[in-house]
Amino acid sequence: MKRRCRFCISFALVFALALGLLLPASNVNAAGKEKSKKVLVVYFSATGTTKSAAKKIEKATDGKLYQIKAAKRYTDADLDYSNDDCRANREQKNESSRPKVKGKIKNIRKYDVIFIGYPIWWGKEPMIIRTFLESYNLKGKKIVPFCTSGGSGISGSRKGIQAAAKGATVTKGKDLTDASSKSVAKWAKKQIK
Repeated sequence: MKRRCRFCISFALVFALALGLLLPASNVNAAGKEKSKKVLVVYFSATGTTKSAAKKIEKATDGKLYQIKAAKRYTDADLDYSNDDCRANREQKNESSRPKVKGKIKNIRKYDVIFIGYPIWWGKEPMIIRTFLESYNLKGKKIVPFCTSGGSGISGSRKGIQAAAKGATVTKGKDLTDASSKSVAKWAKKQIK
């Protein structure tokens, strides 16, 4: 009887261990329910337009909102695109330009999905976005770009985002310039599945 009981307990332990090894631990909690992914919504917004899109994503995903701030704030003169020598134009013409960022996210490792938003400057992301991405180890993270644009769209920024977010999976992204809260929420929720 004791032997049989020991055998049953041993079998149960082996079975439980095997079951535990088969379950994807990163997505399932102790109760067997799927864990929700931790979401970070990062944005750079010189004029406030991208901030509005970021807040819609934050609301839809229950993510944490973080604003990328330039160490040296952009003035109206810095953003005067009609002046070839304005700060924004000089930065965009120089692929190695990395404007300094003010502040740092203390524990970026705890986030699974990072939405990153920016305005489109001369067909691509502002160089400060590359500064931000290159400042962290993003290996294994899912990076979801979003932008606001006067007409260029997001496609021209994907290459720069992919290069700066080494080791991360970068999605196609989306231009949210005129997107409604409802359409942003629908898109954002799909990105965290």
